Amino acid sequence: MIRSKVSAAGLRVVLFAAAALSVIPMLWLVLAPSKPRSTFSTYAPLAFGSFENYGVAWANLMSFQDGIVLRWAWNSVWYTAAIVVIATASAVAAGYALAATAIPFRRTLVTITLIMMLVPSVALVLPLFLQATALGLYNSPWSVILISALNPFGVFLAYIHFSTAVPRELYEAARLDGATEMGLFARIAVPLSRGISAMIAFFAFTAAWVNYFLPYVLLGRGESYPLPVGLGVLFSATPALTPAAGTNTLPIGRPEIALAGLVVALPILFVFLASSRLLTRGAFAGAVKS
Repeated sequence: MIRSKVSAAGLRVVLFAAAALSVIPMLWLVLAPSKPRSTFSTYAPLAFGSFENYGVAWANLMSFQDGIVLRWAWNSVWYTAAIVVIATASAVAAGYALAATAIPFRRTLVTITLIMMLVPSVALVLPLFLQATALGLYNSPWSVILISALNPFGVFLAYIHFSTAVPRELYEAARLDGATEMGLFARIAVPLSRGISAMIAFFAFTAAWVNYFLPYVLLGRGESYPLPVGLGVLFSATPALTPAAGTNTLPIGRPEIALAGLVVALPILFVFLASSRLLTRGAFAGAVKS
């Protein structure tokens, strides 16, 4: 009895410490723009300055290259939206095909999907760059969108869902009733895949929103950059972070950098909170087979 109480108390301490390590950096990111740049270092790390300083930090951020940060933000929004739609639709369709149809070499395709999940994305950057260049897509947003929409992890999630959570008898009964494969997919598979689709969309959104290396390689123009790449340009031009930038007169300091980081981080948090119920449903979709 005493041992179990000690174990429970120890578990709570570990969970609390893990939660604190996760929350404190985000809390600092929220509070840092509230402090004036001139006296930033005199404040405690988690101290609050004033709401007016958020406006000052935003105005300073907008002064960089005539407000190009807004252009980067818009690029991130539409790149990510296109990637999420294409990645989710293609992953659900491919997962259904692998799990519920008799396509040739099905096991081989599942194995290839697993292998592609294990290959580091950095290792594929050079061949993807050469492929995009050969197709005339270099410096085009569609090079980033189409390549990022290739989602082996999403395909595997959908494959597991359709293999375990949806009874095969349901597919067979629909086929006996004369349903075509497209009709079966649209009327049975898609309505039953809402949870797993939300999970695939969330992972696709997270990966696309913070993607840095691929857009950096495939996009050569600053106005085409998404936020992560654009903020890299901003950071490299800021003496507060990059001493090699010299002593330029940009009014960019640690409050502005923290605000820029907050702009990148908040959408992921909002999307997670808005879709948490569907994500939970997707996580347990295959736990019990009907």
